[in-house]
Amino acid sequence: METAVFIVCAAIVLAGALGVVLSRNPVHAALSLVGTLFGVAVLFLNLEAHFLAAVQIIVYAGAIVVLFLFVIMLLGVDRLEDLSVEPITGQRALAALVGVGTFGLLVAFLLAGDVSVINPPDTAAEITGQSSNLRRIADVLFTDYVYAFEATAALLTISVVGAVVMSRRMTRDGGAQENAGED
Repeated sequence: METAVFIVCAAIVLAGALGVVLSRNPVHAALSLVGTLFGVAVLFLNLEAHFLAAVQIIVYAGAIVVLFLFVIMLLGVDRLEDLSVEPITGQRALAALVGVGTFGLLVAFLLAGDVSVINPPDTAAEITGQSSNLRRIADVLFTDYVYAFEATAALLTISVVGAVVMSRRMTRDGGAQENAGED
């Protein structure tokens, strides 16, 4: 039974993730994200992590996606725009170059470091000892997984900068103009 639930939920998560990436309408992409987050919540329930499932639904599927939809509606990015015109010349080539460079650095880091992807350390073991669970989780997060933690922080910062850049619209004379209050 658990395997069937996993397969169905994994299919829902993958379909929702593909909908987020491939959808041309930002509102549809946000709704696909809701499907993905609900699928992950059911996977948490399948693993008997009831608190994580509740947090997944309340915080992510509820508050975060509502915030995304609010920003989408506020910025008005649901209007069709000509994607063949680049507001910043050469941005696609630069983005491809940065993506390939980042992938190369990741591969070099994995090959040169002592990070084991095939046999990772056992993180599902029971937390024991005299210290509290919060202290033990913080120790693991900021020692064993510090690179993943920092990468997440960098991705969130880059996404905020990207949202600010996307909210600006180019005027006819080539200067940037704020998008608030226009139509």
